[in-house]
Amino acid sequence: VIQEGFKVIRHRQKMLSLDNVYSLEELKKWGQRVGKGLAGQEVEYVVELKIDGLSANLTYENGLLVSGATRGDGENGEDVTANIKTIRSIPLRLTGGKTPELIEIRGEVYLGLNDFQAINKERKEEGEAIFANPRNAASGSLKLLDAAITAKRNLNFLAHSLGEVRGMSFSSHWEALRRFKEYGVRVNSENRLCKNLDAVFEFCASWQKNRRRLNYDIDGVVIKVNSLEQEEILGQTLKSPRWATAYKFPAHQ
Repeated sequence: VIQEGFKVIRHRQKMLSLDNVYSLEELKKWGQRVGKGLAGQEVEYVVELKIDGLSANLTYENGLLVSGATRGDGENGEDVTANIKTIRSIPLRLTGGKTPELIEIRGEVYLGLNDFQAINKERKEEGEAIFANPRNAASGSLKLLDAAITAKRNLNFLAHSLGEVRGMSFSSHWEALRRFKEYGVRVNSENRLCKNLDAVFEFCASWQKNRRRLNYDIDGVVIKVNSLEQEEILGQTLKSPRWATAYKFPAHQ
């Protein structure tokens, strides 16, 4: 939903929403469908913590940040460039050598739990309604019409995927994540490259148990087929990204 007060930015590549699986059994079935769709080719996976934040799309032209937008409806998002530029973990200019002519870097805008608690404490003292959770606080902060207030909210950003690229090519998600880091864009250090589904299951089970030790909320794990060529094969006939899924943790844990 696009809010009034913001211009609209059309994403060069759609920001698709992920299908969810709710058990390791369902995850195994997803893996089997992937294997079948790739006619038994070997598959590597990238696993990432699913941060409970707000998706954003950053567009860089010749290394310079030219726009930042919310996901919106997946095709069009809100132009929150002024607010995006206040987030310290988002570079205004990419570093690290050769940069593409154009690149869309997607990721999650979120609030650390300590910052969330500090904002709610301040709001309570000032008689304002408190935010229900860090996600709402991050979303509300990114969509403020006054960027000066956003700057005080200490929002964070972690890049997780690639949109449109011109003037450079990538062969895998893992390569893209590595390149983001070289560019000075923050990437989650907990991401892993898994050689098979067994390693994916281990990662999911471990973080389901240890999620509370993080300073941000996660509600699951995102699993992606690493090869962009294999991703294209899997995505050709389907609107939803069959090459990726989100394993959602049980709500009561």
